[in-house]
Amino acid sequence: MKKIKLLVLFILLLGLTGCNQKYENGEVNVFNWSEYIPDSVIRQFEKEYDIKVNYSTYSSNEECLAKVMSSKTGTYDILVPSDYMVDIMLKKDLLEKIDTASLTNFSNLDPNYLNQSYDPNNDYSVPFIAGGVVIAVNKQKIEENITSYNDLLNPKYKDSIVLLDDERVVIGIALKANGYSLNDTNDYALAEAKEFLLELKPNIKLYDSDNPKGSLITEEASIGVIWNAEAALAIGENSNIEIVFPKEGIYKWIDNFVISKGAKNKENALKFINYILNPEVMKRVVTYFPYKNVNQETNKLLSDSYLNNEAMNIPDRIMNNGEFVIDIGENITKYDRLWSEIK
Repeated sequence: MKKIKLLVLFILLLGLTGCNQKYENGEVNVFNWSEYIPDSVIRQFEKEYDIKVNYSTYSSNEECLAKVMSSKTGTYDILVPSDYMVDIMLKKDLLEKIDTASLTNFSNLDPNYLNQSYDPNNDYSVPFIAGGVVIAVNKQKIEENITSYNDLLNPKYKDSIVLLDDERVVIGIALKANGYSLNDTNDYALAEAKEFLLELKPNIKLYDSDNPKGSLITEEASIGVIWNAEAALAIGENSNIEIVFPKEGIYKWIDNFVISKGAKNKENALKFINYILNPEVMKRVVTYFPYKNVNQETNKLLSDSYLNNEAMNIPDRIMNNGEFVIDIGENITKYDRLWSEIK
């Protein structure tokens, strides 16, 4: 009995030792979207570089911004904001410059995703992944042919739709449905968007940005206005689901690695970013979370099942017809007010 007790004690101590593992090269604090980088990729980085990754997540660009602004300087090293949020963070002096020359894998990136208007010379941002908001439809439940955001207003779809919990997405599609830009701030346009969303409201089952595919897979919802990779993963689990690119054009985006102002682990942050830009690593990322790959060297490694899947690898013609969200400055208060009125 004594031997058994000693063995149990040894195992417990071994477990505690593992929990307090020392990393010789320090740490890096990453604040990222949920379901974006596989845990196995993070663990491999820790093993190869002997750097501890402290990883936390958010569900929207606005949540990320609010958390960064309310936290002590240096709390986070790496953030992953979308295009327009890079612009906002730059204006608020929240980002460090990035020496892209020190990133040996930077040249792997597709030039089409570099030098965007929000950071023309990529002085502060490194493209990570791209994608768009699409409509996913369970064709076994929905008989009609959905081609437009306006088709979602059909009263037959009461309590059937999952929407992303993101004000720029939801208000954006309402504006697009009425023929406006995703970024329109005209009071008349926003009034029409509000009218659209109030008409849509009875059809909304839930708002979910973290796992919108879940309610589609279980068929709790029959229609989703969701991120393209979430649609792709839902299709993989439920063959009744199909993807629709709305005729008005998609909300498209590029998510980027940035380094937070006052980052305490800047060198480790650069190592982490460079590691993700490795073609083999990026292949693992987009295979697990199938958004649109922006690494041209990774494309050479990806299977036809990814490259020919329009839900994963959104066609260029669709991306080119899409629209980026942009910083609308103080007009965001109009969106905030509308969001609180319709949700």
